[in-house]
Amino acid sequence: MNFEAARTQIEEAYRDRQRQLAPDSPIAQVVRGVIAALDRGELRVAEKIDGSWATHAWIKEAILLFFGFQQLERIELGPFEFHDKIPLKHQLDKAGVRVVPPGVARYGSFLERGAILMPGYVNIGARVGAGSMVDTWATVGSCAQIGSGVHLAGGVGIGGVLEPPAATPVIVEDHAFIGSRCVLVEGVQVEEGAVLGANVVITGSTPIVDVSGPEEKVYRGRVPANSVVIPGSRPKQFPAGTYHVPCPLIIGLRSPSTDRKTSLNDALRDFQIQA
Repeated sequence: MNFEAARTQIEEAYRDRQRQLAPDSPIAQVVRGVIAALDRGELRVAEKIDGSWATHAWIKEAILLFFGFQQLERIELGPFEFHDKIPLKHQLDKAGVRVVPPGVARYGSFLERGAILMPGYVNIGARVGAGSMVDTWATVGSCAQIGSGVHLAGGVGIGGVLEPPAATPVIVEDHAFIGSRCVLVEGVQVEEGAVLGANVVITGSTPIVDVSGPEEKVYRGRVPANSVVIPGSRPKQFPAGTYHVPCPLIIGLRSPSTDRKTSLNDALRDFQIQA
């Protein structure tokens, strides 16, 4: 498939979204080809280029167009029944991916060889790297990019970002550890090797405060590499009074001398916090 030609056609069709695409139209076939390439891992919504993450808006546009012309249908899998527009991934055994029932990976997502999906969910456009684990009831939203060797612990919520198409999705880089019940939304980026303790919630505007030095340093939308982060709060004045609002705290860095296989939990223990 000529992806450059597909990009031009999809961008033109997306600009004319008021026109309903027929499921058997030529542009619908182009869209299906792009979604199939996503499903095979040949395309990805976002990728790191020269050290910075770039988002391919036209691929998100293809996903949105796909939703527009796909028809609802009944999907039966043994005793389970679904009613949806998008089928599930198939041939996971050939892909070298482990999916534990009732874990669900939607068609148009991609899990690299060696990834493990416990009873969680991976949505269309998302990508999960080799050797990563999506633990029980963790969700990976539309177009989120999860690196290699990542552990998304139980109940983690990785938000989806489809619109606007140019918006950066949530990104978790290689070897990060995201503790139980953490929530990451609005295009937050967790850099390589970072460790988030349980219940950390980060939006695009949440202040992330490094308190490990003599003076605080504030980040927004980005957790620096190898940071160890715990939930925190800070006072904020409102008309009705002073209240504490969430404010994740960077309390230190993972030790570079610790083997990655053990350092995720060890880092949490070192700072006396829970996964």
